[in-house]
Amino acid sequence: MSCGRLYVCSMTKVVDTVRASGARSLVTILTAGASLVRPCEISRDRHLRIAVSDIDKAVDGHVLPGEEHIDRLLAFIEEWDQAAPLVIHCYAGVSRSPAAAYVAACALAPHRCEFELAQELRRLSPTATPNRRLVALADRRMGREGRMVAAIAAIGRGADCFEGAPFALELA
Repeated sequence: MSCGRLYVCSMTKVVDTVRASGARSLVTILTAGASLVRPCEISRDRHLRIAVSDIDKAVDGHVLPGEEHIDRLLAFIEEWDQAAPLVIHCYAGVSRSPAAAYVAACALAPHRCEFELAQELRRLSPTATPNRRLVALADRRMGREGRMVAAIAAIGRGADCFEGAPFALELA
């Protein structure tokens, strides 16, 4: 198995990021009802769609991230052979997709310190503000005893922006 690389981007950068990276797997995390045309390089069975809103508390008319969403993400990540990169995107590439990339990195590189991974995420993306609920659900599911939550809290809120710049997170 080769060393894995996770790319994170916004919805407007999906096609370019998939093509430039050579990715063959894609995770789409958008609000329920939002549509995205799957890039032709990604087969249907290697495209996970998770329909949740970018919230961490229940809001009428929105889908709150839940354990079932984390379970689906972790199952998809575990099936990824890492032979080609994986792209994770949300609407702006700031909250849900950086959270999912952090969760994936913690799951696939369990030997790495949660705080070091969070610091690396901040270095790669000054604008990332990972969705706290997604991180907390994954922390609980993976038995990290609050270390993932504390690590993301330690990096703080990212710089304000309309859209985050694409970045790549190495798993090694």
